[in-house]
Formats: sequence, C-alpha cells, structure tokens
Amino acid sequence: MALSWMVFVLYVGFSKVLQNTQASTVSQKCTEDTNTFLLEITQDRPMEYAVQMYDAFGKMGSNVKGGNANQPGLLQECQSAHGPTFSAQYCEVFLKQGTVQYFVGMCVPDSCGEEDVQMLVLHGRLQFGHTSLIPPLPHILVNQSTQEMIMTHCLSTIAPGASDAIVLFVCCVMVAIPLLATLLTAIIKWQRKREVRPAAQTSCSNTGLNLYGTMKTNGSYSSEINDDTEANTNSSTNNTSQSFVYRCLQAFSIQNTSQGVLSTSSSLPGGGYSSLNGIRVLSLLWIICGHSAQFPVINNLDNYKNWRTTVESNPLHVLTISGPVFLAVDTFLLLGGLLSARTLLGSINKADDNLSPSLVANYLLRRIKRIQPLHMFVMCLTIGLISLIQWGPYWFPFIDTLMDCKTYWWANLLLISNLLPVHEICIPWSWYLSLDFQCYATTPLLVYFYRLNRGVFIAVAGSLLLMTTVAGAVVTALMLLPVFQPSTLTSEYYVLYYYVKPYTRYGPFLIGILAGIYLTTKKDPLLKHKWQAALGWIFCLSIMAAVIGISYILKETPTSPSIPHELYQGLHRPLWALAVTWIILACEDGYGGLIKTLLSLGFWVPLSNISFACYLIHPVFIILYIGLQETPIHYTDINFMYLFLGHLVLTLVLSYVVTLLVEKPYILLKWRGK
Repeated sequence: MALSWMVFVLYVGFSKVLQNTQASTVSQKCTEDTNTFLLEITQDRPMEYAVQMYDAFGKMGSNVKGGNANQPGLLQECQSAHGPTFSAQYCEVFLKQGTVQYFVGMCVPDSCGEEDVQMLVLHGRLQFGHTSLIPPLPHILVNQSTQEMIMTHCLSTIAPGASDAIVLFVCCVMVAIPLLATLLTAIIKWQRKREVRPAAQTSCSNTGLNLYGTMKTNGSYSSEINDDTEANTNSSTNNTSQSFVYRCLQAFSIQNTSQGVLSTSSSLPGGGYSSLNGIRVLSLLWIICGHSAQFPVINNLDNYKNWRTTVESNPLHVLTISGPVFLAVDTFLLLGGLLSARTLLGSINKADDNLSPSLVANYLLRRIKRIQPLHMFVMCLTIGLISLIQWGPYWFPFIDTLMDCKTYWWANLLLISNLLPVHEICIPWSWYLSLDFQCYATTPLLVYFYRLNRGVFIAVAGSLLLMTTVAGAVVTALMLLPVFQPSTLTSEYYVLYYYVKPYTRYGPFLIGILAGIYLTTKKDPLLKHKWQAALGWIFCLSIMAAVIGISYILKETPTSPSIPHELYQGLHRPLWALAVTWIILACEDGYGGLIKTLLSLGFWVPLSNISFACYLIHPVFIILYIGLQETPIHYTDINFMYLFLGHLVLTLVLSYVVTLLVEKPYILLKWRGK
C-alpha cells in the first residue's frame, strides 16, 4: 500500500522536473566548486574532503538481480566533508534503466541546487577521469544500458518554521496540562494529610475539592467519573466554577487517568463481550507486524525480489504482508460497528427510549472527543519531527507525503482525509480514523430505521451491503486492481480508488452494526444445541481459510476484467467480517470453548485499553527507524521478527504514556456536572 503512494508521489512531479531541466543551466558557483572537487580527486594525494566526497558516492553492490539496485552511498560521510570554499551536501538521483528503477546517492558541493545537480547528471559532468561517478548498471544484469533520469532530490536540513513551532508548542501544552494537574492534585492531597482536624477536612469537602473522589476503576473507557463528592457543591454560583476546576483536575491528573488502564477486568461499560479484547489486540498486533514488514519493503531492502518470492509462495506470511490486504482492519471496522450500535442503543434506553437530535449530536461529539485529541497530538508531533530530525537517504518516500500535513491538516481535523487523493493525506495511516467516523455517523440512521420498521431496516441494510459489495467489484473491474499482497504495493489505483474509500469498505462496519443491534436486543441465545455450534464453527473456519487461500490462487494482477478477481474483491471483506462475527456470537452464547478462554484472558484488557494509541503511534517509530537508516535492510525472517518486536515494545511503552497524558483526560472530562 505505501509503495504505491511513493510511486504516485514521485511520478506526480516527474513531468515538471523534466520541463524545468530543459531550460536550466548550471550556476557559476556550482560549476566552479564542482570542478574544484573533480580536479582534486585526480591528484596523486587528494585532500581529505575530496576523498570523503568520492567515497560517499553510491556504488553498485551485490545481488542486483535480487533487488539490491539502490546505491545510497554514505550520507554522514558526505555531510562531514568541507572543501576550501564549500561544504558537501548529499543528493539522490532517481534513474530508470530498462525495467529497473533505482537511486544513486551523490556528494556534491552545497552551492549546487537541485536543478544544478540535474544538469550535472544530464550532461555527464560528474566524472572521475574518464569514468562516470554514476555509471549505468552492467549490461549483464540489465538488458538496457541507457540510463533515464527521473528526478533529483537533495537532502537539506529543513529549518523549523512558524508552523513547526506552533505544532510543537501544541504538543508541549497537551503534555504539560496533565502534568500540572497531577502536581496540583499531589500538593492538595499532601496538604490534606497534614490537616488532622475533622473540621478542616469537612470544610475541604464542602468546597467541592475532595480529590479523594475517584473514577470508576473497572478499566472502562467510558467518560463517567464518580461525582458523589460533587453532590454538595450546588449551593452557589461560585461552587459551579469550583466544580468545573475540580472536574478538570480529576480528568487530567495522572492519579485518576492511570486508574483502570492496567486493570485486567472488563474494559467495556456494562461488562460482557469479553472476547472483544482479545480480538482487538490480536488484530492490532497483526497490523503492527504487517507495517513493520511493509514499510522497509518500500525501498529499504537489498533483496526485495527474494523477499517477494518468499512471501508470495508461503501462506504463513499472511501474518505479515502476504495474501489479502490487512484483514485486521476489517475486524476493527466490525468491532467499531458493533460497539457503536451498543453505545447508541444504551444512550436511547437511558433517554427514556427517545432517539432525539440532541442525543445523536451528543453521540457524535463523544466520538470526536474520544479520537481527535490523540489524533491531533500525533499529527502535530509528526509534523514537528520532520523539521527537527536529520533524516537519512531513505526518508524521501515519506517526506513529501508528511509535508502535506502543512497543507491538508484540515482534512484530518474534519475527519475526511480518506476522501482526498491518497498522496495528499497527512500522516497516511490516519485514513482509518476518517473512515471509521464516517461509518460511525451512519449508525443513528440505521438504528432509526430499526426502531421505525423492521422490514424497512432489513431493506436498507441489505441495499447498503449490496452496494458496497458491488462497488468493490466494479472498481476492481474498471481499474484492473490486484487482490493480493504484495502486488497491491505497486498498484497506484488500489489505494487511490479502493482501499481507503467508504463506498468499498463499509461492509464490515455495517455487519458490526447488525451484530451490535442483535446482541443488545436479543432475549434468547441464538445457539441452543451443540450441533448448531459445531456447524457454525466449521463454516466460520472454512470461510476464513477460503478468504486467505483464494487470494493466493488469484495472486496475479489481472490484465483484463476478471470475474474471479471482481467477486473476490467485493466479497472477501464482508465474508471475513461475518466469520469474526460468528466467533463473537459463539463466545457470547457459551460455545466458544478454548477460543473463548484464549480471547477472554485478562492479559488482553490492559493492551486493549491502549490499543488506539498503539495504532497511531507505531508508524511513527517505524518511519523514524527507516528514515534514519543509511544502509539498506536485508530481509530474513529473523531480522523482520526483531524489527516487529522492537517496534512493538517501544510502541507499548509510549502508548501507555500518551494514553494517560493525552487520550484519557479528554474521555474523562465533563463539561457539565451531573
């Protein structure tokens, strides 16, 4: 998926780059400094800076046939070189030779701009004697000996601007507020311990600053706080202000936000659905594992072709990046639909069975308050990191996409980023939050039809499920989309028109809504006999195996409309969601057996509590790791396993911290006392 973003971003600028080079000439200063360097390396005893610059140029390595075509050179060595009148800068030239596309790292004087570098390459000015410093790949390895220049890119330090300062300031404020609230809470509690007179304790209680009131500690992410200590604070207008301050202290202090996060009791309000924690965490681990493998594959591997041959032939790699594309995302959509229906029906029940516009508005606002603070924090943090960190040669696939944050941040704020062209999405993995909220907003409408008339509800739900299934099939037919990873990585249109769009991804969420309505309103168990459960498990596991197995049969990208590919693309995600739904229903009705025992372990609960932060944070670590690399990564199963485990541990630690400091305070915060 991410590789297609890179290809799309690069090719968007190709025509403009080539048009600009046609009328460009090399500046006088660049010409003089380049000639100085080229002359120096021909001396019997060249100066140290010239040796460093020459040594930093990318050179062909082994295993070109296996995918090691990129020649990154040495960025750090290049940037440490300083000539008599210039310093060295690291640039990359992107070339095409036959069917092989690759880049070569260059070390040139910093007086040369990107257009100067383009002209130096086009005119063959970078020569060591009579040998090019950027020689073509040998004819024995590549059938075509002629190089075509695609573009050049110079890795210059991005000076932090006003927008960078603003986003970093926002991050600091969002972290400072809970730390300050924690300090104030600790000071007040310390002062109370020093007071031994009961009268003083009573006085504090009557002011509404009783910080011993605690939130519910059952691990719940509900926004309810124990307000018993506020019951006596309604005597005056001043008490209202004090009560709001109290609620802010309660919501933002770590003494309260830390309660329940690491609890192993049910994390769902009202209990039940114990299997959901295990399903959620396993799906998250699947996504992190997939991203840990996917991101290096973009351009970091020195044996890409060997990797691709391995994953295409071994279904076990479906746990990383092979077969159907991230079915775990469809599991998340299913869980989102199920819980959204349960939440809304619960709110309607508390409102005397009245589905009012104000209730729907409150329902949507709670969702925004749930996801947006941490979403905005990660977006601001990512923008700030771009300007603060000195990136390596493998940063170029991400920098243009992430720099779009400064232009298209508003789409993330409005939760519509997945509707933009894919190369304009700020922090690309945030597309899921926009899709999830758009699906979430449909729940009130479906619940309205359910309460209005069951026949109308079935007709509407069936029509929506049919439309999203047909949409996936039609898009696949029109765009000749692949259905198999890693073929989808090189398909420009797969992400652009299918993967992130609500009209093709709504099916699992809709199935989740239907499951949520059924589970919330059912009076009798669905399964009454063991033979029913056994038959259901056979169908469930068969569907899962078929969804995965058929993708390997259809792994070739179609060159013309293909009915099998179209049917698979339209059906495989809803079918996967139905299979997961069965697992949930069977576990709820007591027919889950060992699977329910595994999915209901208390071990999953604290991980489930920080799962949202894990989803948003883990790509930051992966991108940082890749962007700081100076040499390619070599694929082996053990290397990728260590990458996954390293990213996972760092993600869990930081996710716990940002859950306490950023996510949970806004969930707990009440604007009005109750």
